[in-house]
Amino acid sequence: MVLKPKAIFLDMDGTILNRYNKVSVATKEIIDDLRTQGIFVFIATGRAFDEIEELVPEGFKVDGCITSNGMAGYVEGEAVFKHSLSLELVKTIIKKARKTKVYYELFPYDAQRMTLKQDKQYVEEEIRDPKPDSVEINEWLSRKNALKEEIAWKDHVEGSEFSKFYFFARTKEHINKWKDELNELKKEIDFTTSTSSNHNVEVMVANVNKATGIKQMLNHFGVAADEILAIGDSNNDLPMFQFVSHAVAMKNAPASIQEIVDDVTEFTCDEDGVYHYLSQFRLQKPNQEMTTSKKDNK
Repeated sequence: MVLKPKAIFLDMDGTILNRYNKVSVATKEIIDDLRTQGIFVFIATGRAFDEIEELVPEGFKVDGCITSNGMAGYVEGEAVFKHSLSLELVKTIIKKARKTKVYYELFPYDAQRMTLKQDKQYVEEEIRDPKPDSVEINEWLSRKNALKEEIAWKDHVEGSEFSKFYFFARTKEHINKWKDELNELKKEIDFTTSTSSNHNVEVMVANVNKATGIKQMLNHFGVAADEILAIGDSNNDLPMFQFVSHAVAMKNAPASIQEIVDDVTEFTCDEDGVYHYLSQFRLQKPNQEMTTSKKDNK
């Protein structure tokens, strides 16, 4: 891969977001600089599109956003591709979630995320203080904020197009039990699951992930699928890492992630790791070769 990539895909949580769920001005500025140089820069996140604006600084711009782990792609605020969970699957999963008493958020397209009123008591109970030690502060703050401001409590499921389910449990045992139930359900109904921490799991349409989203976004812009760089930190980034030509893990990523990528950032998400890593691409000659990758050394 050449030192100057054609396109860069950036995860959000644990990558461009710090532990308090904010993107720094420095990160915004390096993205602006690279786009000025003709490099495409995209977001590739598990978050829904309407979550992004409140997390980024004023004037933050990218060429496009892949959201909900590849379920949708947006350019200048307009959807350029979109997949939707079936209403049948949504209702089936909610019934099962209720039996297991697992925290959930359902994300409709073009509407506020929802949870059913009849599940409110046990959902709120999962986010009671104190925060469990094994839950990362960024995920805990996101759940606190969701309960306070983001969730619409509904009497029944509203809408017909849904981007994803998000599930959370305060103990690993609880979420692992729920993952087992989802795996059993996959034998009856086809869908995909993905995780971004040890305490969550998300449900998307079958065979959809960040890599499929990247393919669709590159097709939209007519960009060849080579000389592509991606930065991330968790399991839901694995399909993306496997697809791109240069995969980069954050310093704060688990060892299991760092071991399979081409490079690791020198700094964490709390130390502007993405800003520092991308700074090497400023004003570089397009044909200059990138330093030898970790994969090449194995």
